[in-house]
Amino acid sequence: MASSTSDLKQRFITPDQTTKTTTTNDDDKDKNGTINHKRDKRMAMAKRGLRSLIIALSFPFSITLLSIYIASSFTFSNHNNQSITSSTKPFWFPPSWLLHLMLPSSTFFMALSAWLVWAEGGFHRDPTAFLLYLIQLLCTVLWEPVVFGVGATSFGLLLCLGIFGSLIGCMYVFGKVNSVASDLIKPCLAVSAFLFIVNLKLIYM
Repeated sequence: MASSTSDLKQRFITPDQTTKTTTTNDDDKDKNGTINHKRDKRMAMAKRGLRSLIIALSFPFSITLLSIYIASSFTFSNHNNQSITSSTKPFWFPPSWLLHLMLPSSTFFMALSAWLVWAEGGFHRDPTAFLLYLIQLLCTVLWEPVVFGVGATSFGLLLCLGIFGSLIGCMYVFGKVNSVASDLIKPCLAVSAFLFIVNLKLIYM
């Protein structure tokens, strides 16, 4: 009788334990599945973000380098180089390699700033931000071929004003979306102001 009683107890207890164990396993599987899904989703977002960052940085940087190459290959560049390297050049006037370095650096910072704004949906909320960025990029790309290639220093001065004005606009609009993006524009403003002074000096040289 004692053994029969214990067998009955085991029969009543075992199904409950099995149900609890099955439920616990199912819950663990659901949790693990949810965690894995979230991890995969974050990895996919990170990959897309990295891909968009590479494109956002490489495209403006590449076309700026291309404009420098075009400027150096123009037939009018010899006359401009003689003017720049003449004895009338002031002591503070930068060498040509430094000028070639300043524009791509400014383009890089602006591209990074624009990407930060785009990542937070700033271009969708305010298309003016994207328009100002395009104006700045266009003026930056055109400046060196116009000034050092064609020798149109007066038109280059207008481009400098366009760069500076669009940067001010970008700094104001980008600041509403991301303060870091706005801070990244400050070195670009310094570069554009210096290019304006250089361009102004070239007119009188």
